[in-house]
Amino acid sequence: MSAHQTIALVTGAAGGIGASIARKLADLGCRVLLVDIAPEPLEKLAAELPGGAEAVVLDLSDTAAVEAAIEQLTTRFGGIDVLVNNAGILSNNKIATTSMDEWHRVTAINVDAAFVLSRGVLPGMRAKRWGRIVNISSYAAKSGGLTAGTAYSVSKASMIGLTFSIARETAAEGITANAIAPAYVMSRMISEQLTEEQRQRQLAQIPVGRFCEPEEVAHAVGFLVSPLAGFITGEVIDMNGGLHFD
Repeated sequence: MSAHQTIALVTGAAGGIGASIARKLADLGCRVLLVDIAPEPLEKLAAELPGGAEAVVLDLSDTAAVEAAIEQLTTRFGGIDVLVNNAGILSNNKIATTSMDEWHRVTAINVDAAFVLSRGVLPGMRAKRWGRIVNISSYAAKSGGLTAGTAYSVSKASMIGLTFSIARETAAEGITANAIAPAYVMSRMISEQLTEEQRQRQLAQIPVGRFCEPEEVAHAVGFLVSPLAGFITGEVIDMNGGLHFD
């Protein structure tokens, strides 16, 4: 990493996975910018983290607001060194029952925001010839929606395509772009949006016999943003407990 304090931006930081990623990056010495729409948990998390973490309350479905925020933040901090596009909303509806409103809502948060943020941080990364972008995809992208609905699965597949495109464009500039594709992470998506019957049915499908923990995703992010991961770009790390091999 560069000599100055590394600036890391994490979206969806109020959720279980996002908060774990933020904690990991703070432990690694980063100053973490916590992005989410929920102010209370963001402020609480920012107060807990070392390194001058800050809460950035932002509606990621509002493209103009995202563009304005990333311009302001890159100017204020002299660039963003690490971007983790973690924010996402779940949709379980299959194609026949997915409305265009739902499709656009999922795409706006899960894909469009990641694109706008990545586009916004890349000039600073290119100027420094160092940067890390990590996109949180999902097993749903590789399974055709076995674990989620159509809009969500397509959005997470788009995150992989975005990862590949950024990696290809920036590989010679000291920047890496990678993705993580978890399945069944123990978060609010599992604990609150699924019934006990649904949770047990999903648990029975996982060969390792348990759900993934948010800290495991955070550990993978920590590795991908480290200097020793500089030769890895355009990769998708599967974290699915043996559900899928490739």
